[in-house]
Amino acid sequence: MKLPEDFINEMDDFFSRRDDVKREGFYESFDKEPLKGIRFSRSKISSPEEEHRLLEQLGEEINPVSWCSGGYYTKNEASGREALYHAGVYYPQEPSAMLPAQVMAAKPGEVVLDLCAAPGGKACRLGEDMRGRGILVANEISFERSKALLRNIERSGIKGLVILNETPENIASRLPLFFDKILIDAPCSGEGMFRRDPGAVKSYMNYGPKVCVPLQESILEAADKCLKEGGSIVYSTCTFCADEDENQIARFIGRHPEYHVKAHPEIKGVTHNGEGSVLPGSMRIWPHISEGDGHFCVHIIKGEEKDLKSAEDYLINDCDKRRDKNLEAAVSMLDEVLSEKGREDIFRGRLVYHGTGLFQMTFDEKLFKGLKVVKTGLYVGDIKPLKSGKKVFEPSNSIALSLDRQDVKDDSYLALNRGDDRLLKYLRGETISVSADDGLKSSGTIIVGIGDFPLGFAKINGNTAKNMYPKAWRLI
Repeated sequence: MKLPEDFINEMDDFFSRRDDVKREGFYESFDKEPLKGIRFSRSKISSPEEEHRLLEQLGEEINPVSWCSGGYYTKNEASGREALYHAGVYYPQEPSAMLPAQVMAAKPGEVVLDLCAAPGGKACRLGEDMRGRGILVANEISFERSKALLRNIERSGIKGLVILNETPENIASRLPLFFDKILIDAPCSGEGMFRRDPGAVKSYMNYGPKVCVPLQESILEAADKCLKEGGSIVYSTCTFCADEDENQIARFIGRHPEYHVKAHPEIKGVTHNGEGSVLPGSMRIWPHISEGDGHFCVHIIKGEEKDLKSAEDYLINDCDKRRDKNLEAAVSMLDEVLSEKGREDIFRGRLVYHGTGLFQMTFDEKLFKGLKVVKTGLYVGDIKPLKSGKKVFEPSNSIALSLDRQDVKDDSYLALNRGDDRLLKYLRGETISVSADDGLKSSGTIIVGIGDFPLGFAKINGNTAKNMYPKAWRLI
């Protein structure tokens, strides 16, 4: 690969000043095949043994990513026509990119912001760790990229979330000192993407460090205004440029001396910057030393670290027991399909309307008034009037993907295995057949899944099940 001359000069200078990182093999690493990986959902998979069983189904070896629980190297990203992917069981992700969300270690009860969230891999991991028991704000300044963020988060079944399409400055203005934790996967010159994306070299020539450094600085300043005392920021990039990495954070701490770096235990494959470096405690993944395309990551704390969990100040935990006439159709259908546990989870919090749309809110959406909201809460479905005056409920597929197998009644769940030709037909949006052997009720709404992982809804009529899988999601 022909690398930009400015990049080579920059890295030659870097290695000349670092005794702890060897230069040998670095430039040659850009001619190697980029690595692939998948990360299993922590909200859908309960054990490493289950992960290993699924890897075997996918035809992959058990080759774990050392710096990410649930992360594995793969020969391919195994998405496209793979039903486990469409059920949100795993997320295709470059292995290096798995580090920042692991370092952040979000917890239930926290208020967390992913400030530069698209395409959504890190936000999904944060939401999985929070278990729907907090407030996760996933922001993307690009409206087009926010669409991909929305789809990936919906596939993951994440609850307790709002997606914004905002500038960091507007978020800081509307939500000062609001967040317990903030993840910044900062826009950068993208040097770590050179071998993965042929367009990354051209982008570097137009949007290199001179453009990225001041942008990153402004994002960090906005994040500081949003962050509570005792909270933390995880800052990461996929560049090797010290000015965008160690030097950027060193300058930030120079302006805000209340911050300090939180060092993490040594992890195999991760280079930890030690004493005497520009930023002790910061971390790098090098493509010539580790099995990854490259990443920088650092965890900084604002003042004395505290276990904040401040979502409790905003959460609506009670079950919504209101049963107005508009809700009758939705309640009737959900009671038909869901177990007691499933119903309690859907009706936890407050049900609110936006037009004909029904949303489950576990926090007050007025918190985000004045900001551009792409989605808030869990989309339950639409309640639409018929000419007869009755109301009909059309469930959102987001509901199905947010459920566990035990949330669904046995006679309302069609479990298909990977070898069943009905599985691919369902993902294509086709009508599928059912029989007495499937153990289903004779009529009504059901949920179709791959094994124990729900995919979406269907409606039984005799020996057929009419497909309700969203048209925009169907395989072509």
